[in-house]
Amino acid sequence: MNDTRSQFTALKQAADPKAVDAIARLVEHGKDHELNRVNAIDFSRLHGLDEERTISAFLHSARLGLFDLGWNVLCPGCGGVLGAHSTLKALKTDDYHCALCACGYKPNVDDQVEVSFTVNPRVRRIAAHDPDTLPVWEYYKQMYWSSGVDFTEESVATLANEVTLATRDLPRGETTTISLQLPAQFIIVFDPITHAALFIDVQGEPVTEPQELSIAYSNEPSPTKTVSLRPGPLNLTLKNQASVRALPSVFIAAEALHHLIGKRKPFLTAKRMLSNQTFRDVFKADNLDIDQRLQITSLTFLFTDLKGSTALYERVGDLAAFDLVRAHFHALLEIISSEKGAVVKTIGDAVMATFIRPEHAIAAGLRMRAAMDELNKQRGTADLIVKIGIHEGPCLAVMLNERQDYFGQTVNIAARVQSLSTAREIHITGPVLDAPAVAEVLQRRAIRPIQKQAALRGIADKMVVYEIP
Repeated sequence: MNDTRSQFTALKQAADPKAVDAIARLVEHGKDHELNRVNAIDFSRLHGLDEERTISAFLHSARLGLFDLGWNVLCPGCGGVLGAHSTLKALKTDDYHCALCACGYKPNVDDQVEVSFTVNPRVRRIAAHDPDTLPVWEYYKQMYWSSGVDFTEESVATLANEVTLATRDLPRGETTTISLQLPAQFIIVFDPITHAALFIDVQGEPVTEPQELSIAYSNEPSPTKTVSLRPGPLNLTLKNQASVRALPSVFIAAEALHHLIGKRKPFLTAKRMLSNQTFRDVFKADNLDIDQRLQITSLTFLFTDLKGSTALYERVGDLAAFDLVRAHFHALLEIISSEKGAVVKTIGDAVMATFIRPEHAIAAGLRMRAAMDELNKQRGTADLIVKIGIHEGPCLAVMLNERQDYFGQTVNIAARVQSLSTAREIHITGPVLDAPAVAEVLQRRAIRPIQKQAALRGIADKMVVYEIP
């Protein structure tokens, strides 16, 4: 307990006190399930906290050992966790298969990888630390389905009582037989532990004599199969030959099931985490492996460069120029972080940053320009002029020079677009301007973009770009 108190004292020095107090109350008074795979986005909403500060507080709590960070690959169909990993490095780039949906997915970090926080067992032991002890529906809620599936006590009760024909807690090595009355509907027999599923297409004339069906669970993944049966009685024999217990459940795959698991709420994605400044600063060791390539379908890049920095050093001298450049960096980095972005790297007097959404990048760019005007005004000069370029598109998250970086044509175009600026104007591309929220930002400020055709170095065709005057 003393260790925990000292950890929370250290946490208050690193993170927002309001968020820390809310986390401390959660650890002390929260129910077990509330401390497993905490959804930081939902937590901030429930407690009226700032999202970014809440995420930062949970990240610092993980660094201090209060919580464990989890990276969960999700099925986009049912929201089930197809792979739970303790580090980003453990994330595979090959397909993950969902037996419940009978589909395979190559994970992208945009919306198929959830980042969650589970209390460390040394701080407080909860039932999810021993998942074999969880009752069937708690296992589904806490271990199988992600924190983005919006389950309530009422919806879990509906799942158990109206959507499920039968369920069993089947220890390893044991066999059981369930007698069912099959309705004329599509049925799924699913086990959330071994991730094995069997589909039963129930149709035709009803029968009165019991039908027989047997399912064996093992440690090896098995392909999802479909069998045809008639409405009426069924003796379903379940054999657990796996090294773990099984929780086979017989679901009616009708609208009620799809409605229950289709209710979603926002969750913290790996893409957002990779563009979080606290994560990049604190969890450098948890970044990608050298051979990992994670696909991101949409990320916004902002590049800046300080115009005439060489001439600046010659004009005002090394010491004064260094102070100016440092002040410029301080302002830019603070703006990037406050607009939900992250600095990927600085190169000389240039900055490369990422944002989850284009409107955050354009807001950052406009604030950067204003900040340079203010710095110049304070000094009575016009020495600080920042060239800014913004582009959005797909890319790969990779490791380059022992640092988490990005690769692809989107990155190249963003860097080239920045080079079009000759003064304080900002250049953006069509995908950025097309984002509705970007148009709203520009409209509120009465800014009318100027369309141009531009030849970008290394890009074969001319591109349409827009100058933000």
